[in-house]
Amino acid sequence: MAIAACKGIFNGECRGNNGMERKHSGRRRVFVQTETGCVLGIELDRSDNAHTVKRKLQIALHVPTEERSLTYGDAVLKNDLSTVRNDSPLLLQRNFMHRSSSTPCLSPTGKDIQQRDQSGPIEILVSSNHFSRTKRLVKEIVEAMKIGIDPVPVCGGLGGAYYFRNCQGENCVIVKPTDEEPYAPNNPKGFVGKALGQPGLKRSVRVGETGFREVAAYLLDYDNFANVPSTALVKVTHSIFNVNDGVNGNKQQERKEVSKIASLQEFIPHDFDASDHGTSSFPVASVHRIGILDIRILNTDRHAGNLLVRKIDADGGLGQVELVPIDHGLCLPENLEDPYFEWIHWPQASIPFTEDELEYISNLDPFRDSEMLRMELPMIREACLRVLVVCTIFLKEAANFGLCLAEIGEMMSREIRGKEEEPSELEFICIEARRLLEEKSILFDNVKAGENEFQFEIDCEEEEADLTSNVGRKLATQAYCRPLGGNIRNPLSKLDENVEEWAEDEENMMHSRPGENASAVQDWISSVPRLSMSMKNVSTGEKSWRHEGAMQKSGYLAGTSSGNRSVNEQLPGSTSFVKLADMSEDEWVHYLENFQKLLYPAFSNRKSGSMGQRQRQRLGTSCQF
Repeated sequence: MAIAACKGIFNGECRGNNGMERKHSGRRRVFVQTETGCVLGIELDRSDNAHTVKRKLQIALHVPTEERSLTYGDAVLKNDLSTVRNDSPLLLQRNFMHRSSSTPCLSPTGKDIQQRDQSGPIEILVSSNHFSRTKRLVKEIVEAMKIGIDPVPVCGGLGGAYYFRNCQGENCVIVKPTDEEPYAPNNPKGFVGKALGQPGLKRSVRVGETGFREVAAYLLDYDNFANVPSTALVKVTHSIFNVNDGVNGNKQQERKEVSKIASLQEFIPHDFDASDHGTSSFPVASVHRIGILDIRILNTDRHAGNLLVRKIDADGGLGQVELVPIDHGLCLPENLEDPYFEWIHWPQASIPFTEDELEYISNLDPFRDSEMLRMELPMIREACLRVLVVCTIFLKEAANFGLCLAEIGEMMSREIRGKEEEPSELEFICIEARRLLEEKSILFDNVKAGENEFQFEIDCEEEEADLTSNVGRKLATQAYCRPLGGNIRNPLSKLDENVEEWAEDEENMMHSRPGENASAVQDWISSVPRLSMSMKNVSTGEKSWRHEGAMQKSGYLAGTSSGNRSVNEQLPGSTSFVKLADMSEDEWVHYLENFQKLLYPAFSNRKSGSMGQRQRQRLGTSCQF
């Protein structure tokens, strides 16, 4: 894959398929959501700016707007609103996110909505042709609502969810309001305490942002490869929704219509979920396809409870079934997280990919995917897209190397030693790619600073060869002898180093023959993944990977359904060993180049290590008496 091809995507142009820049003028409608969950549709004029939008919101919803910012994904909006697309959701949030969980939600009355917000009961917030199926479902729901068929709340789960029904009274879609997620202000099940935009169940997934991740998973499931149900981001107005007002206004007769931004997903009739039956009957193709999607989007919560099972044989027996993956709100984290793949231990995951699956993987383009998500879900954060790029490249290269689904998933998963998490093999590779990027920057700064000092020692006839030799020797020496500079967080620097081993390596580097110095950098790069893996398998002491606030993964290790775990058990103990958002666009491009160079030796080490382990197991069995 040509990493340089991503330069045009990350240079801020953001052009659509028709080649036009994503600029907007004239009248547009946006949906502004407060930090307490209230939503209002507002028509924008050419003269509107963030101040006028906040003023309109204050008048309509009677909410304070002082010391609050209007945000659009990563961007804080000020005077210029030209980048805001039609039907986009904006968020009004405090500049300092310290607030009490008892802050009331001042929801608009039905009269306010009728006078100030003329939108329909359900409106899709994206106008893409990907949602033709969803549009038909919405039409059915609206017709049912007109004849008095109301939605019903879903009892399970930690967040608020509602089944909306069709005219026959059948469940048609499931709607999950963003302000009723776990920890969100209007959560109906007692899990409150945070405002929208703060870290949620996963530190790298913010409260109120799981909905568009559900949509992203659907959009990335090209040709319905993994069977993700149709999902869209919508604005819904109904009296069924929960509002925590701190008094007693939740009685049914006192409820008033409120508007909320929510994910809307097609309801799939099914017979049971994967936790209710043995996994041996599941089709290999279904497990592979869901696993491929989970790896691409770094799903941090794939358990058997969010894999629906449908019988597709006519005789009513178990026979042939299909899997339907749901609940993708904890995918695409902002940092490289510890995924949870329950399928990693299923026998289907150890079967090699088919030619069709390999072809599908080969055709994936993470840069095209990122641009598509920017256009469809402009509120998505750039950090999430970078995680998508890294994981997709990892999948493509691993599959091309010959690794199976289980091996890829294992390389992405962390281990627990005692009470501490260690970075996964993927994270080690990312750490080394960042180290190379930083070392390269330091090296060339030093070379530039000392240019006048050593340039007179260069023989004119061998200038290029000697310069390469000096660069290689400098990089190799710095890489082995000096910790990473700058403020880059590098867990490897906290390891208890084996002094004798590192001293021996350094001596070998410094006393190598002159002809070998030119290849020192490449030799070192090739050895890095093996070094990381060997360090990963060494007991490095109690302090090596300790981070403040680290916890054991508890529920995730047990592999139980999220619906059966308390909110405290679901709190992850993961630490962000790898962050991708703090690099400039040029650094990001070079980082990806380093990352890709490190993959092949890491895969080779993985294969050789796996083969050696199997041989030792066979030898141990044969030697038993």
